[in-house]
Amino acid sequence: MNIKESIRRFLHGLPSRVKIHGRYIGPDEPVFVIAEIGLNHNGDLNLAKKLIDAAKEAGADAAKFQKRTTNEILTKEGIEKPYNSPHAYGTTYGEHREKLEFSREQYLELKAYAEERGILFFASVWDHKSADFLEELKIDAYKIPSADLINIPLLEHVAKKNLPVLLSTGMSTFEEIQAAVSAVVKHNHRLILFHCLSLYPSPEDKINMRFMDRMKSVFAPLPVGYSGHEIDLLPTLVAVSRGACIVERHLTLDKKMKGSDHAASLEPHQFKELVQTIRRVESILGSAEKIMYEELQPLRDKLAKSIVTRQPIQEGTRITEAMLTAKSPGNGISPLDLPRVVGRRAAIDLEADVALPKEALSWKR
Repeated sequence: MNIKESIRRFLHGLPSRVKIHGRYIGPDEPVFVIAEIGLNHNGDLNLAKKLIDAAKEAGADAAKFQKRTTNEILTKEGIEKPYNSPHAYGTTYGEHREKLEFSREQYLELKAYAEERGILFFASVWDHKSADFLEELKIDAYKIPSADLINIPLLEHVAKKNLPVLLSTGMSTFEEIQAAVSAVVKHNHRLILFHCLSLYPSPEDKINMRFMDRMKSVFAPLPVGYSGHEIDLLPTLVAVSRGACIVERHLTLDKKMKGSDHAASLEPHQFKELVQTIRRVESILGSAEKIMYEELQPLRDKLAKSIVTRQPIQEGTRITEAMLTAKSPGNGISPLDLPRVVGRRAAIDLEADVALPKEALSWKR
């Protein structure tokens, strides 16, 4: 069985919603908004708490961090490699990474703080040990970053924990995404996919939002969302308008802070504007049903059309289409009912240029 057939078999009959801590994510549900704090805390616990506060005040549903075990994700050479970036927090890449990691006690404190503030707390995991660590913290979901989409052993390890899995696809081919989906859904049906572009910041002409449409089609009924790294709000709002069930954006207190992700992040006032505008977009999108709102009725009565006589019609005359026209107001017989009127005999004398009485539909032919 090839990957495409395997995916189709595993996806068949699955529900279209995934539940995370009491919230459903899927079509016809409010868009779930994640504030990606990531590494923007710069290794500072107090700054991390301020970012949680900012996420809550902006209206985000979740505050997400990133958890790595440095010696599990980097070779000795990678750990000892000199790191001369202006965003470096150490002289080697390993030292830089370690400076940006919180201890178990700090993570427990941050999770408790988020819970006190009433916002969901979870993290991206980059290795097996980090996934097990977060399991001990009793988080409600796991995020797999784009860099690990091809790390099938990690995907399966996380999937077997039987919690919702959020999977970013930003630096992967379509075939790799298919393989990753197949690997997860063999063990866990609660999978959410993210379309994204892993460029910081993302050029608009490379975001390719229509690929999100393709993922929604190919991987239905799995929920699909968008993880954005652009400098403003528009692409994220486009994603919502095209049916993203969940969105993720980086949050910073200051775009000019030291750190590689700050420039592609939103400041608190921008994040708040994003959430508010998403809610406006949802309101504008409405439902797939055509609704005749009560407020429309007076306007309809005034401006819509009714069947009106073109000429005087004597009692007993068989009514022809040539005798009738359509004019406002619209509180008479609808022009859609013209075929039901033509051929009937007038039960009363009718003047010219008057609305045909509604009882005309009951007259004998």
